Amino acid sequence: MILSEQAKSRPKQKDSCPCLPKGRFTGKKTKEILMKTIKNIGLVIFLIGLGIFAALPLLGTYKINPSTLDEIVTKKRIKSEIFIEGLQKSIVGKEFQGMQSLSPLVGSAIENANTQHVKNKEYKKKIYTSASEMAALIGKKSGTGFMTNNKGLMWFLTFGFGIIGALMFIVPNVVLLGKKGIKNDGIYHENSTNKGWIAWLVFIFLVGFYLILYFKSEYAVNWTYLVDPISESLSGNPAGHWFVYGFMYCTVMTVMAVRMYIKYRHNVYQMIRTTSVLFFQIVFAFLIPEIMVRLQMPYYDFKNVFPLDYDFFFQWNLNSLLDSGGIGLFILVWGIVLTLVIVPVMVYFFGKRWYCSWVCGCGGLAETLGDPYRQHSSKSLFSWKIERWLIHGVLVFAVVMTGMTLYSFFAETGTVLGLKTQSIQNTYSLAIGSVFAGVIGTGFYPIFGNRVWCRFGCPLAAYLGFVQRFKSRFRITTNGGQCISCGNCSTYCEQGIDVRAYAQKGENIVRSSCVGCGICSAVCPRGVLKLENGPEQGRINPTEVLLGNDVDLMELVNKK
Repeated sequence: MILSEQAKSRPKQKDSCPCLPKGRFTGKKTKEILMKTIKNIGLVIFLIGLGIFAALPLLGTYKINPSTLDEIVTKKRIKSEIFIEGLQKSIVGKEFQGMQSLSPLVGSAIENANTQHVKNKEYKKKIYTSASEMAALIGKKSGTGFMTNNKGLMWFLTFGFGIIGALMFIVPNVVLLGKKGIKNDGIYHENSTNKGWIAWLVFIFLVGFYLILYFKSEYAVNWTYLVDPISESLSGNPAGHWFVYGFMYCTVMTVMAVRMYIKYRHNVYQMIRTTSVLFFQIVFAFLIPEIMVRLQMPYYDFKNVFPLDYDFFFQWNLNSLLDSGGIGLFILVWGIVLTLVIVPVMVYFFGKRWYCSWVCGCGGLAETLGDPYRQHSSKSLFSWKIERWLIHGVLVFAVVMTGMTLYSFFAETGTVLGLKTQSIQNTYSLAIGSVFAGVIGTGFYPIFGNRVWCRFGCPLAAYLGFVQRFKSRFRITTNGGQCISCGNCSTYCEQGIDVRAYAQKGENIVRSSCVGCGICSAVCPRGVLKLENGPEQGRINPTEVLLGNDVDLMELVNKK
């Protein structure tokens, strides 16, 4: 009763405990709403830019005059009067809306001319330039109207909107993701990362983009106008469709690298690795080759290694290098030394990750643009069997083709064992260089994971894998006793390795397919996985599984 009266007499205090958390929650919620709003606005801006970019192949005005046609005929050394007369009648002096109305006429003129020349056995007059390439050249020279007069504006409405929108969508994740560390949730609940309708739309766009680049380059003419000023400032030449690809490649990697920096900001190794692939792609694969052209040198990417650079020993390339004097000879020697000496030595010390994860542009795009799709890489035994047969088959194909090429070069013959060397080269270029490496290798990211090409088709990856598997100090070691079987490592493995199965048994991961990206280690909540380049001594070996209740645990670790 006394306590009750005392309680009644006390002044009623405001309960502050619920208020403070509520205030903090409100502030946090407001910030989250603001960040999500920025993301949504950025997404809209990005989609507008992407939409304009995607529509450009079907837009534009083209009008060719006689002087322009004469220039093209001279440049391509065309001797076919039939072809020239056909173009003069069908396209000269006429205005065309969109490449879809111009390209068929060019293709028809080439087909009619070649048919007559073959019939008359006038093979020197036959046109060997493809209809797509010829239409692209004519379109590039004859473009008129808004596109050609407003290149800067159109660049801003496409690339500019894309960059700004993407960054507005990505950067708010600094707040929305919360504290540093991997949040392995939601990836199988989003249409963009679980093969939903968004992923399929991305798949269609990427495949379509690569099909245009490789097989219908005339439809990329309007894209070339966007980057003409950049190309002219670097090489002194107007942009072609491959310059568009190179610029877009670097742009996408840079923007998506920002996402990598945010997502993996808890791991210094991932920050350095991402910076490394950006540097080598932008500087070595894009800027230096373009500047070399401006300096009257051969176009060459010094980081590109045979057999990934499969045409390095092709006759046209060898002749070009040998005709370029000292710099050409240096490039030839450098390419051979890089393949036979530097690659195996670097793999021995650092594993195939020195190239696949630190240097390679294909790997760089896979790690940036492709990172949201890494969980789609199949971990099944069937996929592993297909992987081994395919990737080693491509390597054998590349080596045999190169052997035939070198024999033909030195023997001055076009055939080996009755097979035309040029036909073998064309087959490899189409099937592996274009379809596999390009269309499938990147276009299939949203469906089959980000390392489709690296895992199943790259001949250099197969070569590096041989060395890594049997003669390399690089291993991913595991502390099996600490594994909680969360599955993060296997989910994030882009090479289809069931890392968890190794970790549970405390076995080192020595698979030749491992590119050493280190993501499995970065997403492990227990520090089970460790990337090591040191000597075999002191490693955690399969016979030394560390258990949490092992009385000699600290003694064992200290000995390491």
